[in-house]
Amino acid sequence: MTAPPSRDDNATITCPVCQARFTPAGRQRYCSSPCRKTAFRRRHQDPPPPAAVPATRPRRDHTIYECPTCEQRLLGEQRCPDCGIFGRRIGAGGPCPHCQEPVAIADLLDQEVAIMPGNR
Repeated sequence: MTAPPSRDDNATITCPVCQARFTPAGRQRYCSSPCRKTAFRRRHQDPPPPAAVPATRPRRDHTIYECPTCEQRLLGEQRCPDCGIFGRRIGAGGPCPHCQEPVAIADLLDQEVAIMPGNR
C-alpha cells in the first residue's frame, strides 16, 4: 500500500510545465530535466509575430438595397432616388454581367449569405 502524497507545500510542489506533483530537492522547480529544458526553450524563444488583421472595407459599396415602395433594387445606395425612402438591405451583391441590374448573391444561390465579422 502506497502512502498518499503529502499536501504540504514545502514537501511537494507542482511542476509548472507538466503539472505533475513532485518532492523538490534543494531549489528544484521542475520535476525532471526534460521539463526544465522545455521551460528554458519557452522563455527564450522569439515572440510570435503580431497577428495581421486585414483593414476593414466598407461593405456599403457592394450591398444591394431594395426600396419598400417601388421595389427598385439599388447597388450601394440606401435611399431610393425616385421615392426618397430608405431601402432595406438585401445582402451582398453587384451588377449583373448581362443587364447591369443590381443582383444579390443570395438571389443567385437561393440561400442566405453570411458576411464575415471582419468585413463589416
